[in-house]
Amino acid sequence: MLRRTCLFSCLLFASLAQAATFHIDPVVGSDGGDGSAANPWRSLSTVLDSGLIETRDWPDYPYAPGMQLQVVHAGAPVRAGDTLLLHTGYYGDVTIAHAYNTTAITIAAAPGAQARLRSLLVRSAQNWIVRGLAVSPSFGPASDPDTIVEVQNHNWFGPSWDIELDDLDIYSIDDASAWGPIEWVDQAWSGVGIGADRVNLHDSRVRNVRFGIAVDGADAVIRRNLVDGFSADGLRGLGDRGLFEYNRVQNNLIDDEFDANHDDGFQSWSVGPGGVGTGEVVGVTLRGNVFINATNPANPLRSSMQGIGCFDGFFRGWVVENNVIVTDHWHGISFYGMRDSRIVNNSVIDLVEGAPGAPWIMVHAHKDGRPSEAVVVRNNLSADFSLDGNALVVDHNFEFSDAAALFVAPPFDLHLRAGASAIDAGSAVLAPAVDVEGVPRPQGAGFDLGAYEWRGDAIFSDDFEAS
Repeated sequence: MLRRTCLFSCLLFASLAQAATFHIDPVVGSDGGDGSAANPWRSLSTVLDSGLIETRDWPDYPYAPGMQLQVVHAGAPVRAGDTLLLHTGYYGDVTIAHAYNTTAITIAAAPGAQARLRSLLVRSAQNWIVRGLAVSPSFGPASDPDTIVEVQNHNWFGPSWDIELDDLDIYSIDDASAWGPIEWVDQAWSGVGIGADRVNLHDSRVRNVRFGIAVDGADAVIRRNLVDGFSADGLRGLGDRGLFEYNRVQNNLIDDEFDANHDDGFQSWSVGPGGVGTGEVVGVTLRGNVFINATNPANPLRSSMQGIGCFDGFFRGWVVENNVIVTDHWHGISFYGMRDSRIVNNSVIDLVEGAPGAPWIMVHAHKDGRPSEAVVVRNNLSADFSLDGNALVVDHNFEFSDAAALFVAPPFDLHLRAGASAIDAGSAVLAPAVDVEGVPRPQGAGFDLGAYEWRGDAIFSDDFEAS
């Protein structure tokens, strides 16, 4: 057994040691280069399209399930496990396609470089990492709005999977302060569209867009991203087993009078044999996300954003925990048709007093009348609750009317105030092990209500202060 372990370790080390790094520089590179630091290639698209990468593809088209991948461009210089470093400059519209790697090939900005793409499409591909790039249509020629970054399957050329997008800066334009309603609706591009399975998008910024991050594929991981400035939905999760955690979604703009879309911080719906609302979305986790309708409530373009709005179930096996929702709409967290799920330790508050009214946590029947069932609603703080269904378990929640008595600086800082009644008032059953900021629970004699666990030794900054 020891010899087998040593052999495996040696093979792994040898594989890693053989990984190569290549350079692409649109300013000083050339098509005749060898990809070295001294003689870089000029164009990323040329490297991707001209046989310089040993990879795999399907033996024929159209793709059909059961086909076996085969090696293409055997002996090419770039291989699975290698890295393509992009130096400062403009790379245009980039498509990664017909490239299924056995291990990931990384495309990344060189240290200190500012690599700019107009758009990115990953289609019919596997095992790619894209890291540290700025992607914006503002870098290139104008065209009708579309989606800036896409990871998609293709009916003819085949599916995509196992794609990682890391530390990307994605935006329609860098500064949208001069935009009015027409620009936000007609000129804003959408940020990220994911139609493939097993896509990981993390630590990225999506700014000044129509839709933020829309996911149709299964088993997605959407983690620690910022969506800031959007005129439709911030996050969409339509695929099974998606994980959306520790994202921040803020500044929804343009209300229904200019735009028929009912905007949500997060939205989902099912699709079944009879269309929308006739299927199930299964196993999604919403954890530790912060949804802020507007960091400046006085912004004349701000909307009344629905927080977490899931209206066409069924939604089965969901976990909704440690989320913070600050919104000027009655739908704080709303599920129409929910089963075998839990809503635990969330904080929901009104952005401003008055119409349309305080946001609630709601579990309701499906639109076709079938009841929600077997849902646990526990340890939540909200200005309102509306809960109905079969076999619901509802306990240790608090409907508050005096936010100032609970929170440090409502509505933007929802850390618990020392001595607040929500401290140590929760149940340990199904409570998350940490709070929205990663503070271990419990800190005192019991679990606290809401998304934040109170710590006597902590000094909090007002992260959500209006700007």
